[in-house]
Amino acid sequence: MRDIKNKLTSGKNTKNIQTRKGKSFGYQVLGFGAGGSSPVEFILATGGTISTSGDYKIHTFTGPGTFTVCAAAGLDCAATRNNVSYLVVAGGASGGTPTNSGGSGGAGAGGFREYKAPLSGCYSASPLNGNPGGTSITVEAQAYPITVGGGGAAKPSGPAGGTGAGNQGSNSIFSSVTSTGGGGGGDGKGNSSPEKAGQPGGSGGGGAFGPTPGGTGNTPPVSPSQGNNGGNCPYDTRSGGGGGGAGGTGTNGQLGPQPYNVAPLPGGPGGAGVTTSITASPTAYAGGGGGGVYAGGQGSGGSGGGGASGNPGVNGTSNTGGGGGSGSFPASGTSGAGGSGIVVIRYKFQ
Repeated sequence: MRDIKNKLTSGKNTKNIQTRKGKSFGYQVLGFGAGGSSPVEFILATGGTISTSGDYKIHTFTGPGTFTVCAAAGLDCAATRNNVSYLVVAGGASGGTPTNSGGSGGAGAGGFREYKAPLSGCYSASPLNGNPGGTSITVEAQAYPITVGGGGAAKPSGPAGGTGAGNQGSNSIFSSVTSTGGGGGGDGKGNSSPEKAGQPGGSGGGGAFGPTPGGTGNTPPVSPSQGNNGGNCPYDTRSGGGGGGAGGTGTNGQLGPQPYNVAPLPGGPGGAGVTTSITASPTAYAGGGGGGVYAGGQGSGGSGGGGASGNPGVNGTSNTGGGGGSGSFPASGTSGAGGSGIVVIRYKFQ
C-alpha cells in the first residue's frame, strides 16, 4: 500500500495531469480578464459648464472648448441614447452708422439652430426645432471641438470709422452643425448701394437711408431656417430697417414728416428671437438690432438680446447672438456691437 501511494503522488503521469490542470485554469482566467468589461448604459462626457436637470446633463459653452465623449452607450439602444440635443447660436453683427440726413440699419442676429433628440426629456424646444427634418447628431467616443462665434465689433462713426456696413458676427460650430454669423446693418455714411444695403448672414442686417434692401437671412440656407431677412429702407425713408431675428424679419424703415428732422418716426424694430428651455430655463436668443434715424425715435431691439439704436447704439446681449443697434445722428453715432453666441449640448445620463 505504501509503494502504491508513493507512485500516485510522484509518478510521471500524475505530474503531467497536474500540470495540464494548472495551464487550463490559467487560460480560463486570462480569457475572462480580456473580455470582462461591460458596455456603459449612457454617455459619459466632459467639457464646458456642466449642469443637470433630472436625468439629463447639460454642457454649456460660452467660449471655445471641447466636448469630449469618454464613453458612448454600448447597449442595444445605443443609437437612441447617443443621439444628443443641441443648441448652436452664432455671434450677432454690429449695426451701421448714420449720415446727417438719414438713418442706418440694425444688425442681424446670429444664426440659430436647435435639435431636440427623442431621448431628451420634456423641455420646450423653440419653433425652429429641427426634429424631424433637421440635422441629427449621434456622438461617438471622441473629442468634438466647439466653436462659439464672437459678435461683430462696434463700428465708430465719422472719418475714423470710414464707410461700410456693420461688421458680421462669427460662426458657431458643433460637429456637422454650423450656425452663420449675423449680417451687418447698412451704413448711412456709405456712398454706394452695397455699403448701404443690409448684409446677408444667419439673419440679415437692415437697410440704411437709400433706398436700399435689407440683407438676406438663412445664408447659407439650412432647414429649418436659421434666421430671417433684415428690414428694407424704402425710397426717401429717413429711418433705417431693423435687423432680422431668428423668429421674425426686421421691420422696414419709415418715412417721417417733412421736413425730415422734425419728430421723425422711429427706426425699424429688430426681428424677434425665439425661446427654448434646453438649459432647463426658458431663454430667448437671436433677436435683431434696431434701425436708426436722423434724430430721436430710436428703433427697439428684438427679444432675444437685440440692441436698440441710439447714440451710441446698444450692444447685443452676450451669449444670445443678438444683433447690435445702429448708431443714430447726431452725437457719436457709434453702432452697437453684436452679442456673442453659445453652444449647448444635452443628453440622458442615468
